[in-house]
Amino acid sequence: MERELISRESIKPSKPTPCHHRIHHLSFIDHIVARNYIPAIYFYPNNKEEDVTTKISRLKKSLSKVLTIYYPFAGTYRDQRSIHCNDRGVTFLVSTVKTNLSYILNNPSESLLNPLFPDGLQWKDMGSDATILAIQINRFSCGGIAIAVCLSHKLGDGSTLFNFVNDWATINRTNNQLPFPPDLVAGSSLFPQEDLPVFPEISFTKQNTVCARLVFEGSKIESLKEMVKSNGVVNPSRVEVVIGMIYKRAVSALGLGGNVNAPLLLVAANLRRRMVPPLPEKSIGNWVWSFPVVSKKKEEGAGLHELVEETREGLSELCEKSVKKFGDKEFVIEFLRKATTARRSSPIGSEKRVFFFASWCRVPTYEVDFGWGKAAWVTSVGSPVKNSVVLMDAKDGNGVEALVSMEEQDLVVFQRDFELLQYASINPKVHA
Repeated sequence: MERELISRESIKPSKPTPCHHRIHHLSFIDHIVARNYIPAIYFYPNNKEEDVTTKISRLKKSLSKVLTIYYPFAGTYRDQRSIHCNDRGVTFLVSTVKTNLSYILNNPSESLLNPLFPDGLQWKDMGSDATILAIQINRFSCGGIAIAVCLSHKLGDGSTLFNFVNDWATINRTNNQLPFPPDLVAGSSLFPQEDLPVFPEISFTKQNTVCARLVFEGSKIESLKEMVKSNGVVNPSRVEVVIGMIYKRAVSALGLGGNVNAPLLLVAANLRRRMVPPLPEKSIGNWVWSFPVVSKKKEEGAGLHELVEETREGLSELCEKSVKKFGDKEFVIEFLRKATTARRSSPIGSEKRVFFFASWCRVPTYEVDFGWGKAAWVTSVGSPVKNSVVLMDAKDGNGVEALVSMEEQDLVVFQRDFELLQYASINPKVHA
């Protein structure tokens, strides 16, 4: 696929950031998060109402406007706990792709997606001179475009990224103020960061992974839910049954079950609505934490319904034993000390027997409308952390797309699993 970079510039906020907002304090979880980039990409067909050059010009102007609201995104890190909101700007690239958008949608492979991201930053560590936010606009021969966004993870999680893009799109579409602006101070208002010791950032062990995109259609998920409900589980969610199915089939296919050393299942939870009191959904920062799912049936392996129940128990324990105590300074200090000590001795991805799941479902992905209608497809790319899975909503809101990253030899075996293939399609075409 031939591609040419045609412009590179820095987009700054349309108004200077006021002096009293020049220092942005990060949350206590941001404090220990590494500075790698979270990637997402949005594909929009040509709506023929506006030429691509005009669209890109409007995108620059609306980006400049939204950065006056999300001003930390245009700043630079002062240290591990704060950002200097100095209006440095964000990286904005434009490239031409000498093929039609339909070619990508019909062949949605990572080899075609990766060149569409700015400077190849997806999941990469942030360099000393890099910007916190980087964007690449890709122009296709047909007039369609793809908007690729990479946000430094230290400033925010997936929810932060998707809310930012949604707000950018709202301003681009309406040219009005946001009806519900983001909460930039939720993290620092819990208690001042200067009251905390400095803990090391959590490291990730990067591997040579490959990624498979698994698509669970809504009807297949309903079948899984019915299976789980028939065993007494009340109202299982899409995410619960998909996590359980992927984990269960991976363990079986790779021959990792049947003993007390079965792989650990870690699930990341969005803490915003689980904090006491709850935080606004548009609170920027890393308001996620992972919890272990402890199986009571290590010898014979848990059934799908048992995995769903155990996932719920793990989340409940996280909320009761940790989240509800996040207002207690001494508890948080000990909480961070334990977390960073554990990660130093065993960085994420360093052990084969850990499966890590993160859900980006129920965040505003397909709600993003820049004025050209909804995206044909919203996705990300595989992580360099082996045995990691990111879940995203399918376009219809009922299905789930899972990006499964494994070492190549493991992925080859996993995606041939007969029972998995009864419920999931492997990298199907995208229907615009």
